[in-house]
Amino acid sequence: MKQQIVEILSNEKIAKDIMKMVLRGETSSLTKPGQFINIKLSGKYLRRPISVCDYDSETITIIYKIVGSGTEQLALMKAGESLDILNGLGNGFDTSLSGENPVVIGGGVGVPPMYSVAKELIKNGVKPTVILGFNSADDVFYKEEFEKLGATVYITTADGSFGTKGFVTDVLKELDYTYFFTCGPSPMFKAIENVAKTSGQYSFEERMGCGFGACMGCSCKTKYGNKRICKDGPVMIREEIIW
Repeated sequence: MKQQIVEILSNEKIAKDIMKMVLRGETSSLTKPGQFINIKLSGKYLRRPISVCDYDSETITIIYKIVGSGTEQLALMKAGESLDILNGLGNGFDTSLSGENPVVIGGGVGVPPMYSVAKELIKNGVKPTVILGFNSADDVFYKEEFEKLGATVYITTADGSFGTKGFVTDVLKELDYTYFFTCGPSPMFKAIENVAKTSGQYSFEERMGCGFGACMGCSCKTKYGNKRICKDGPVMIREEIIW
């Protein structure tokens, strides 16, 4: 974990209530896809945890949904302004377990970290199948970005206004795959758990107090006792989770 001041390079709307922000700063503390940053906002007591969508040697890309006063405040910030962040938080995905034909699943604001998972898999010579789930066509984002990586992409929408009508599990049930990686809301996880054919990794979305394991405010029941989502996770192996 590293605290630092980063510069906002851009902050733009890419879908309904969805913003993409690019930050310039030191990124050596980011070592795996699925890690997150914790952002300090003026007048807010708690930092806001946001998963990392992508990064390189100088920039960090995050994608976030406007859902409350904190993200509303973040959405109003302009290029050239600065943010105080805690960087390199959490344990990310272990892509070495993927096998030859993994599936990458993102639901809503769980989509962004799955981009860096797909990117790393492809860099390592493994082509994933990607399933992205949204409520409607207005909510869809990053389809083209995943396709540009070289992934096969399926889109599902609950109302059928784009792609396959239904949920990510409707596509997942029809696929053959060696492993799965996923991030999204808990109901989606429980649905995946009911149909998944292989082992996999879940990245949990959770409200966090501190973001680095001090407060025990975000925990998950596992076979090895309670684990902190922010520090021991957010990624957990399927077989260790007690639902």
